[in-house]
Amino acid sequence: MSDKPRVAVLSGFGINCETETMAVFEMAGATADRIHVNRLVNGEANLSDYDIMAVPGGFSFGDHLGSGRLMGNRLRFGLRDQVRAFVTAGKPVIGICNGFQVLVKMGLLPGDEEVSLTQTASLALNDIGRYDDRWVTLEFDQSSPCVWTRGIERIRVPVRHGEGKFVTDDRGLLDKWADSGQLVARYVDPSTEYPGSSDEVLPYPVSPNQSWRNVAGVCDPTGLVFGLMPHPEANHSTWLGATWTREDVEHGEGEGMAIFRNAVEYVASRSR
Repeated sequence: MSDKPRVAVLSGFGINCETETMAVFEMAGATADRIHVNRLVNGEANLSDYDIMAVPGGFSFGDHLGSGRLMGNRLRFGLRDQVRAFVTAGKPVIGICNGFQVLVKMGLLPGDEEVSLTQTASLALNDIGRYDDRWVTLEFDQSSPCVWTRGIERIRVPVRHGEGKFVTDDRGLLDKWADSGQLVARYVDPSTEYPGSSDEVLPYPVSPNQSWRNVAGVCDPTGLVFGLMPHPEANHSTWLGATWTREDVEHGEGEGMAIFRNAVEYVASRSR
């Protein structure tokens, strides 16, 4: 029997990034299973058997009624007890792109200490009014409690979304989330030195969606639940990088892998 951390990678209803999400966790030293959401809802599988949960990117339910809305409701109402138990047990969760939209719209992110699953933010239509596919640079808050981003200053990753503008109807919450380190990932101008993140909204295309405070990803108060719009799993190897042929780099691990290694190492350290 393997003692590697086990990852539940959700599938179904238009999610389409399961394979690469499973691959990066396995590259990071875990084992990953693709599990259709219906199997969790009807009891054929249970989240309690896993150490990490991942909600991959895609177009769940065709993005009808808004990106991530229907899948978020599916998890919030169909898996409410399982998800709450998973998080309160101290197990890491990640949502990528559509998965981030799902976690925000089900209320797991930015979240609260009670895991009340109350929605407090959203991902709105990009200011350019359309889907955008490009490479961006992310900067991470080193004071954040996020276990997924420990030790990472910046990475280059692609975005592929039409609704990625992080907003809230209570602007005061932005200060609260910033103070607690929950605004963990922000778009940043790569020509600036670290730390270079700013609350002033950066111009397109540095910020591909005009998120408030350039937010690209957030974590919950514990730092265990993390979501981001860009795709770190799409930069798991150097040869996937947009400019690698013009850089003096050898074939090797891509910049996005550090995020998944952090989570796998966190789980492994708890079992020692």
